[in-house]
Amino acid sequence: MQSTICWSDLAGRNVGLYGLGREGRANLRKCLALGLDPVLVDDVPAADDPSVLATGGGGAAALLACDVVVKTPGISRYTNPTVQKLAAQGVPVVGGLGLWLPEADRSRVLCVTGTKGKSSTAAIAGHLLGRLGYRCLVGGNIGIPPYDPLLGVEPYDYWVIEVSSYQATDLAASPPVVAVTSLHPDHLPWHRGDAEIYYRDKLSLCTRPGADLTVVNGDSTLLRARRDQLGPRVEWVCANHDPSSNWMAPLELLGEHNRRNALIARAALCALGVPETANEAALREAAAGFEHLESRLHPIGTVGGVLFVDDSLSTNVLPTLAAVDAFPARPVALIVGGLSRGIDYAELATGLRARSAPTRVFTIPDNGPHISSVLRRSDVDAVDCADLTAAVTRGFSWAAPDGVVLLSPAAASFGRFIDYRARGDAFATAMRACAVQWNATRNKQPAIG
Repeated sequence: MQSTICWSDLAGRNVGLYGLGREGRANLRKCLALGLDPVLVDDVPAADDPSVLATGGGGAAALLACDVVVKTPGISRYTNPTVQKLAAQGVPVVGGLGLWLPEADRSRVLCVTGTKGKSSTAAIAGHLLGRLGYRCLVGGNIGIPPYDPLLGVEPYDYWVIEVSSYQATDLAASPPVVAVTSLHPDHLPWHRGDAEIYYRDKLSLCTRPGADLTVVNGDSTLLRARRDQLGPRVEWVCANHDPSSNWMAPLELLGEHNRRNALIARAALCALGVPETANEAALREAAAGFEHLESRLHPIGTVGGVLFVDDSLSTNVLPTLAAVDAFPARPVALIVGGLSRGIDYAELATGLRARSAPTRVFTIPDNGPHISSVLRRSDVDAVDCADLTAAVTRGFSWAAPDGVVLLSPAAASFGRFIDYRARGDAFATAMRACAVQWNATRNKQPAIG
C-alpha cells in the first residue's frame, strides 16, 4: 500500500514529476501553484521543451535525487525500470489523485472503478447530481483531475471520480462509498501480465482506509467470487433490479449493461445521502438531457435502414459482448480487431455462438486474423478485412436492410490509430461513404438519420 502523502505535504521538498502527459501537466500546474519548482522527466520529452529531461538522458538520475516523485498513471509500478529503481532506493512514488483524496471531504466523494462501464456510470451520476441542483465535478480518469488549478476555487457539493486500475495503485485512502461496474482481464502488461494482480489492483480501492460500502455489479461472477476483496459492506446491483422502474428512460441508454450502470449510479448516490435519489419523479426529470459519451455504444447514424453504432472504446471481450446484446433481435455486423494484448477471445466466440439473431464478424488488423481463427473454430461466421473502411463497407452490405453495423473492437486502437476517438472518427467517415454509395445507387439524398 502507498504511504499517505498529501499535496500539502510537498511544501519545501525536492519533488520530481515523471511523465508529462495530460495528468502530468495537471501535476505541474499544481506544483507551481504550491510554489514548488519540480524536476521534470519524461521518457520521450517534446523536442521544443528543454525544461523536461529524458529518462535516459539524466532524467532517471535526477528523479533518484528527489524526496518524492509524482508519476502519471500510465507508468507501471511493476515493469518500469525507473520506478523500480526509485522504490529500491526508498524514494516515495505517488500519484496526483492519491495526493488529493486524503485531503478531500471524502463523505462527498464517489469513486467509480471497473474494467468497463466506469466512465458511463460516473457520467450518469454526475449528470443526475447536476440536474438535481448540486455543484458536481466529474473527474479523475474521465475529465480533469480534481486538484488541477485550472478548476479555480469553486466549491463543489460532490466529486464523482473515475479511477483506473493504474490510479488505484496510487491511492492510500478511500471514500466511504465506492462503485464497481465490472471485472474482466485487461491492461495485463501494466500489471506484470497477471490477471490476478490486475484484479487485486482494480479492487484495492474497496479496502483502503476509509472504505465502507461498495456498490457493485451483482451480475458478474468474477466479482461475486471476490467478495472478500470488496470491503466491509456490499450492495449488489443487478440489471433486472427494479424492472418496473422507468426513471432512466430519458437517459436513452442502449443495452442491459448500461441499465445496470444507471442503477449502480443511483444506488451510489443514495448511499452518499442524496435525498432526491429516492424520488422516482425527481430522478426521471433529472435524467433528461443526458449527453452520451463518445464511442461508448453511441448510435451515429442510419443509412438505408442500417444503424451504425460507435463503440470504439470497447477494448475487451466483456463490453463487446454487452454491446452485441443490446441488439438481441437485429442482425449485427460486428467489427472487431486492433492491437494485440494477449486477450483470450474464446469467450467472445462462446457469446456470439449463443446469439439467435444473425451475426457476422468482420475483423480488422492487426490481430483480426487471430480473432477470426478463434471464432471459426466455434463455427462463428467471421471475415477478415484489410482495414476498417473495408470492414464497414462489407458490413453495411451484409446488414442491409435493417441490421446494425457495430464497431466494438475488443482490442486497443494503438498502432493503426492514435486513440479510440480517431478510430471512431474513421468509422463515421466510412459510414458517410456508405451513405454516398447508397444514394448513388438509388438517386436519393444520403439517408443519415
